[in-house]
Amino acid sequence: MFWKKKTATEEPSKPKAEKLPGPRSIEELVGRQLVMNLKKDPDWVWQLRSVVRRTSGGAHRFDFRVFDAAQVAAKKRVKVKDYTSFDNYPELILYQGWFDKVSMEVHFEEKKQMAVPVTVASTVAAPSGVIPVQIFTEKEIWQRITGLSEPGSTVFFYLAGSPASGGPLGRGAAVVELNPNYPGKKQKRYNLYASDVDGGQPVGKRQKWFQSDSSKEMAKFVKERHYQPST
Repeated sequence: MFWKKKTATEEPSKPKAEKLPGPRSIEELVGRQLVMNLKKDPDWVWQLRSVVRRTSGGAHRFDFRVFDAAQVAAKKRVKVKDYTSFDNYPELILYQGWFDKVSMEVHFEEKKQMAVPVTVASTVAAPSGVIPVQIFTEKEIWQRITGLSEPGSTVFFYLAGSPASGGPLGRGAAVVELNPNYPGKKQKRYNLYASDVDGGQPVGKRQKWFQSDSSKEMAKFVKERHYQPST
């Protein structure tokens, strides 16, 4: 049996591509830069996540991309595996750049987010990195709920506290529905749901919270979760 010898003109086999690490907490060097130099809200910064890859310039230099896990979770089709996961979704990158673990040098650029359009009269200041959005009073929430007139019609409010994700306040939205089955057996006037938010609108399957005949009860429950995250 004869084996073919490898000639000098044949290409050598390509080395295996380096396996990139998965998502992790934001790198300390990057986080400190955001908090100390750019004066970003530390409570917001330290809940961010990042992905990295080794880059040229030394064994201790890495490219990084920083993202908000809640924002990514609202995009059901996006699964963050490593640094390259954002190649097709650059709009989900909050910051990117590189850092050096030896020199402690950090270079990054902010990826500007598009503001979510909201039909409101005014807005309040949002903490750094959070999209400004109208914060309604309990009375204003109640007025919008009582304004529902057609069975099945809905109104929604962004939330900072709920089991949902996405949206300018980070935790989806509360969706109040004028129950189309009311006044059927064991049916109440209003249904309340938690919903993920994408593109400024509730998306996906809603999570039902409860029913109530009281618009004031609904408004109070929503208001307790509808607030601007602290700065």
